[in-house]
Amino acid sequence: MTQTTFTPAAGRASLTRFYDPLIALTRERLWRSLAAMHVAARPGDVILDVGCGTGTMAVLLRRTEPRARVIGVDPDPDVLAVARRKAGAAGVWPEFRMGLGDALTDVVEPGSVDTVVSSLVLHQCSMAMKRAVLASMAEVLRPGGKLVIADFGRQRTPLMRLAFRIVQWADGKADTQPNADGVLPTLIHEAGFEGVREAEAVSTVNGSISIYVARRG
Repeated sequence: MTQTTFTPAAGRASLTRFYDPLIALTRERLWRSLAAMHVAARPGDVILDVGCGTGTMAVLLRRTEPRARVIGVDPDPDVLAVARRKAGAAGVWPEFRMGLGDALTDVVEPGSVDTVVSSLVLHQCSMAMKRAVLASMAEVLRPGGKLVIADFGRQRTPLMRLAFRIVQWADGKADTQPNADGVLPTLIHEAGFEGVREAEAVSTVNGSISIYVARRG
């Protein structure tokens, strides 16, 4: 991944300004709340939000536990600007840094993070990049650290597979189809995580969003 090859939050740079209203249609408050519940932020925790986009998750986690250190990382300066404005309006102050999901040690020290969280990122990545991002997440987590992924997972029903075509139109079938086929738990395990499980699955207007949790081995 490079600064010029990442996929923008809404699939196309021209749609960035519409990202938050579009995501709000996906039962966002429900699945983000579930993800935050599984993060279970504690005072003093270092939480890294990979592909933080417009900062909604980082702001939510900071509100949930103001004494946690929340760091949002994204390669897109435009969405980071939105994230900073959103955080200021909410009166909370996560740290937002420009960085790449497969090079997280350029942003934080290896083994320094208690929890890595990421939402709606991996479905936009090629298989090679999915593996690279998960490996980088494992590298920055402390031993036993927690991983929480909220993303499109296995599309189990004909209705969800049909709805997921909206995502594939925006982000391309080659990168998104492995998610729809249920590849993420296998990739998470292969990256060195233990206890991998799909903790939640939320049906939305554009497919099923799963919450995966695991621990660094």
